[in-house]
Amino acid sequence: MKMMASRNSLWVLLFIVIFLVSFTVFRNPPELWTMFKLPVSFNRWNLAMNSSCPTVPLNPPVSPKETELRVREILEKLNQQIPPRPFPHLNTTTSATHSTATILNPRDKYCVGDQLRVLLEARDYLGRRKDYGGDFLRARMSSPALKAGASGKVTDFNNGTYLISFTLFWEGPVFLSVLLIHPSEGVSALWRARSQGYDRVTFTGQFVNGASQVHTECALILNSSVELCQYLDAQDQEAFYCVKPPDVPCAALTHMHSKNKDVSYLSQQERSLFVRSNIGVEIMGKSNVITVSKCNKVAPVKEKCKFGMASVTPSGYVWKNTWNPASCSLAPIKIKDCLRGKFIHLMGDSTLRQWMDYFKSIVNTLRSVDLHEIGKLKHQLAVDLDEKINIQWQKHGYPLIGSLVYSVKEIENIARIIDRTGGEKNTIIVISLGQHFRPFPIDVFIRRAVNVHRALQRLLLRSPDTVVILKTENIRELSSDVERLSDFHGYTQYLALKDIFQDLNVGVIDAWDMTIAYGTNNVHPPQHVVGSQIDIFLNYIC
Repeated sequence: MKMMASRNSLWVLLFIVIFLVSFTVFRNPPELWTMFKLPVSFNRWNLAMNSSCPTVPLNPPVSPKETELRVREILEKLNQQIPPRPFPHLNTTTSATHSTATILNPRDKYCVGDQLRVLLEARDYLGRRKDYGGDFLRARMSSPALKAGASGKVTDFNNGTYLISFTLFWEGPVFLSVLLIHPSEGVSALWRARSQGYDRVTFTGQFVNGASQVHTECALILNSSVELCQYLDAQDQEAFYCVKPPDVPCAALTHMHSKNKDVSYLSQQERSLFVRSNIGVEIMGKSNVITVSKCNKVAPVKEKCKFGMASVTPSGYVWKNTWNPASCSLAPIKIKDCLRGKFIHLMGDSTLRQWMDYFKSIVNTLRSVDLHEIGKLKHQLAVDLDEKINIQWQKHGYPLIGSLVYSVKEIENIARIIDRTGGEKNTIIVISLGQHFRPFPIDVFIRRAVNVHRALQRLLLRSPDTVVILKTENIRELSSDVERLSDFHGYTQYLALKDIFQDLNVGVIDAWDMTIAYGTNNVHPPQHVVGSQIDIFLNYIC
């Protein structure tokens, strides 16, 4: 009988212990899992709507104060380059037709490899010499019959004069061009207006509500008194908002699209600077053709282009529609042999999606994998199982502009994708940011780029053999909506990106300079331009 009583006591004690352990687990699961070093999975976006669940970031967060100090530092550098230029009348702004461009030390004979310099004096519509700089100029030399082109380097002396430097890369007749994209007064107006609002583009979110759909307004910033859904990147504290539909949870957001809003932060006088006839006006005039001879000069032998080489300006030139870097040579590479065994992750906008399309068109053994998404912005994956090639393209996080509906079920910032990447010598990450950020205050772009930079720092600490490549923005159509999409906005982002990433061991494909050289003026350049970008990429990784 005593033995039976002891057994009963043990069973009661065991039941109490099991109950206490179960109660602790269900009350504090993350803490207990952490204690036993078990994995805890959390959503990538923290839906901050009546949520009491704790979140554990993949990496210790950087102080928001530290991030904002870095953002302000870069912003201040840009502010110093773009001082305010108020103007009382259009006649006091820079005029392309009244400005003069003079070839310095002109010669009867120019040779391949020579430097040609042009002095530009900016004048207003009354012919008066400008005494300050800041005009947004684009210099290019070209030989259309040879399908050749290169950018020129512009030096602003901040007193109304500019030095344009051209490197004469090829022989034959060469046309010189200096375009006044925007006068300094227009540059100042665009810079001020950009910082004043987030509502030039409006977003519409689509929520699932049973068998029906509900649509509400979304934005980076929403000044609304109604209840909002906050889609927060908890690691970097970047957020996107939607008006919460009645009786529909925030997690039911599935799709998004955007449209331009009829709003402007420019005055009527400022808007007159941006009529199409005032954008991209030629300054060089009729004396813009020279003849270049070979002069029996022996071309210097250049080493093969490789990852980590210092950049130069201009970065190269186009000849017979083929890109030729200025400081190195592109070796012919068999693309399939180069890609064998590699995992390539393209992250960014549709200009990198063009790379995905190019790979699939050139490597006929790549097979697309259906990831059950729809639309042009869907996540894409292509593989060659025999050669162990894996290439994927993934869109970046908000803001993402598109009049066509796209899925946001799995949308996340690039920094989070990088944080989940193990990395090693056969992992190649290519990133392109910019075009979708142009309509918004530039601090949004700078903050995103800083956070991507820090994620890459973490990746290269744990996997220093990982190859990381940045593709800068393409120039786009001159007739584009200037206040939202001007190349001036892209150029300031280009400068900020170079500043932010200068200390990282990353390769750079200078698509900005390349697309000026090609003279494409198209956000989605033709395939031969994309192919030239990929030729540099292949030389970097093989």
